[in-house]
Amino acid sequence: MISNPIPSKGNLPKSLLFGGLAALGIMPQQGISAEKGKEQPNVIVILADDVGYGDLSCYGATKVKTPNIDQLASEGIRFTSAYAPASTCTPSRFSLITGQYAWRKNAGILPGDAPMLINPNELTLPALMQKQGYTTACVGKWHLGLGEGNPDFNQQIKPGLQTIGFDYSFIIPATNDRVPCVYLENDQVVGLESNDPIQVSFKGPVGNWPAGKEHPELLKLMYLHGHDQTIVNGISRIGYMTGGKNALWVDEHMSEDITSKAVEFIQKNKDQAFFLYFAPHTIHEPRVPNAQFKGSSECGVYGDVLQEMDWSVGQIMKALKENGLDENTLVIFSSDNGPRVEEGYRDGGLANLNGHDPAGGLRGGKYTLFEGGTRMPLISRWKGTIKPGTSDAILGYIDLFASFAELTHYKLEKGEAPDSRTAMDVILGKRSKTRHYEVLIQNNSGANAIRKGDWKFIPQQKGTSQPMLFNLKQDVAETNNLSSQYPKKVEEFETILETVKQGKGYR
Repeated sequence: MISNPIPSKGNLPKSLLFGGLAALGIMPQQGISAEKGKEQPNVIVILADDVGYGDLSCYGATKVKTPNIDQLASEGIRFTSAYAPASTCTPSRFSLITGQYAWRKNAGILPGDAPMLINPNELTLPALMQKQGYTTACVGKWHLGLGEGNPDFNQQIKPGLQTIGFDYSFIIPATNDRVPCVYLENDQVVGLESNDPIQVSFKGPVGNWPAGKEHPELLKLMYLHGHDQTIVNGISRIGYMTGGKNALWVDEHMSEDITSKAVEFIQKNKDQAFFLYFAPHTIHEPRVPNAQFKGSSECGVYGDVLQEMDWSVGQIMKALKENGLDENTLVIFSSDNGPRVEEGYRDGGLANLNGHDPAGGLRGGKYTLFEGGTRMPLISRWKGTIKPGTSDAILGYIDLFASFAELTHYKLEKGEAPDSRTAMDVILGKRSKTRHYEVLIQNNSGANAIRKGDWKFIPQQKGTSQPMLFNLKQDVAETNNLSSQYPKKVEEFETILETVKQGKGYR
């Protein structure tokens, strides 16, 4: 059954199996009291990877079953006009953690050896929560850079996640399709043996490990575009690596590895306030479901990993209930960007969708400025505090930073989280609309679009003949460009975008 734990521990390194719990016992820093109460809930942000607006059964999907997320929605608020800050992963994650738009840093998708994108001297979301007495953790996908570039994975990496406010971390350094294919716990590779050092390169081969392009006969999953370099676990990746054999992850067990560390953190910190940023790697390619989920959906491997991701969410919620935290924890669920069914591997995902529509009828997907790229499922749940329901409030999760500042009674100073504006009353269901009533988004190249009220504006892009203006209330699929009919509205939006770009912050 999907609700049961995955039975096998997989190939976790011994240091992960036996040493992880000790690393989690960190007391909260000075700030508000660690005593539990309604005024100071635990906070969990679950940010899935590449999950589209139509990928969940509570958002209309019929070929996949997501009972745990559905329950989350039935006990909280299901938002229908919520947005990621960007249509790709690194910019969205950067904006969540910093409260700042990634285009201000010219940041797009990072290579696996990129330096830390976040300035350790600036206030981050986890650092804010630390200031307010929370023990903080990041578990799952990171992809925001590490160290000062070309990090040495054979020693503790600095600056790392501890530098920017996470007391504990257990992460995938970049993505599951990039090397190095190892976990980092508190900025050090888990299970690394000193006589087998890791080498990583994104410029050319290192060592003698085979690559997919030269040895396709060794692959259990054939690459499609660019994912043809070092083979790890029968899958060729982006980039080259050698060494660290004992530390390598096994794709089929990644969900369990990551989820178990999040659950351990909850258990270890049940008697003190905590903030958990949980970032599952699913449903990003390569999609290699655990045996329990293989063939479990009605839309092939794409649906199988969706149901595996739902299992992970269920384990988090189960841990809250078992530890008496169910009514004292605010949980936010969303995704980093829209869907991309087939990009790097020939996994049959596109051919076997069987009528499933990942974007839920929206135009576009990952990488685009259309609704399918950034309109996300978003659910807020605080049992006993948030009244269950559905909201069409226009909400961008870049505003979580300022909202959590309000929740924990922290006054943001000038320059802190400059693009984040509080929407706490909307998240809690106390208001039907945000006070600013608009949201700004970007694609991977930093081009912007804006939604305000029912209107969506996309400036003229390279390769297009005019800007695009849509009335989403009448045309959610963005098929009827009204820019020539409403020139004054086009001018209004162009002025807003220029003002935001020239300023130092949206707030």
